[in-house]
Amino acid sequence: MDALKLISESSMKAEVPSFRIGDTVKVHVKIKEGEKYRIQVFEGTVIAKKHGGINETFTVRRVAHGCGIERVFPVHSPIVDKVEVVRTGKVRRSKLYYLRDRVGKAAKVKESIN
Repeated sequence: MDALKLISESSMKAEVPSFRIGDTVKVHVKIKEGEKYRIQVFEGTVIAKKHGGINETFTVRRVAHGCGIERVFPVHSPIVDKVEVVRTGKVRRSKLYYLRDRVGKAAKVKESIN
């Protein structure tokens, strides 16, 4: 078990982006098209963070053309180029799944003033 832990810790990224639940983030994702790679930006609200260590993931939700889109990104994945925090959110929950049922202004997260 310790050998697995050592291998997983050695393969983790050096700089882990610091963001919390409720933050609006821009995730820069590497997309492979043929032989070339390009970077696509996915902007939305972080509604969940799961697991920990090498298996840590986060879920980002956005509404595009009236349709809700959620993507799950592994934190230590090589396809995630970087994560920018656009604004910080003020929430009192660790999972914001209730935002799925809300539309318009009710689906907004208050901004944290720090």
